[in-house]
Amino acid sequence: MVSRAVTQLYDDILRPSGLRVTQFSILATIARMGEANLRQLEHPLAIDQTTLTRSLGLLERDGMIERVPHADGRVKAMQLTSRGTRALERARPLWARAQEKVLREVGTKAWADAQRRLARLLSVAVERRGKIGGGGAVSPRRQARRMAAGSSPPR
Repeated sequence: MVSRAVTQLYDDILRPSGLRVTQFSILATIARMGEANLRQLEHPLAIDQTTLTRSLGLLERDGMIERVPHADGRVKAMQLTSRGTRALERARPLWARAQEKVLREVGTKAWADAQRRLARLLSVAVERRGKIGGGGAVSPRRQARRMAAGSSPPR
């Protein structure tokens, strides 16, 4: 329930950019990496493969990302298009406004505490998932550190 409310807050503030917060996060991550494939995006974004595949398909359909050749033909690498870059540039100040609103309302100390607790929860969940169905290449501690670092805007 809390995650939906927070997502809605960011989505509402990002609306003028035409992006939802999940799309913003995907575009920002691809922009930071230059180009990325599904596996490279799955862990830093903490999005399951099915949801990520669907979101990437929609971004590709909307002309925000495009596939690029990869040395391994089985790998589907993606990069931002000029349209995706422009959308991300429009969205960044809006994302910062949403982040400022959350920090103002919650307080920086409470925000840092929440980030730390959520990172620990993610670590436990990733560790548990790895024991059940095979984990990914990223350790739970590294994944938790990545999530804890999520308090600044993705670049």
